[in-house]
Amino acid sequence: MGNITPARRLPLALGIAAIVLVLDQVTKFWAVHALTGRGPVPVLGEFLQFRLRYNSGAAFSIGTGSTWFFTIVTAVAVGFLLWYVTRPQTKGWLVGLALMLGGATTHLADRLFRAPGFAQGHVVDFIDYNGWFVGNVADIALVGGAVWLVLLGLRKPEMAASD
Repeated sequence: MGNITPARRLPLALGIAAIVLVLDQVTKFWAVHALTGRGPVPVLGEFLQFRLRYNSGAAFSIGTGSTWFFTIVTAVAVGFLLWYVTRPQTKGWLVGLALMLGGATTHLADRLFRAPGFAQGHVVDFIDYNGWFVGNVADIALVGGAVWLVLLGLRKPEMAASD
């Protein structure tokens, strides 16, 4: 794939991040309207279900009640990712970073603008993975982007430079 030109770097990264943000917010809008007041909706039996949850904490509801802290951490992460996508890198790295930027940005939007109030909003989760955890499209983008970057990092240096 090679390095991406500076003129195309930011538009590509922001385009991917915007797609993640829109997909995440549209699916959350659907989940809130379709799943409020309902029990779990089986998709693949009990292995994959739709179940509406509002998460004030981080992954696995860690830190519930510290929403303001996660708002600050997420804002810093978004700022760092925005800066980092402007740096020279290959398209492969840019895609992974852009996926993470999109996921972090949409989580920040939830924390800033959802109930119960500004900078204390709860993230809407609705994809239940066999009772292990409940997530959303942004979580898929964050994890997918991170895994992609790890896989790129594990490649031989000469292959990573030309991805």
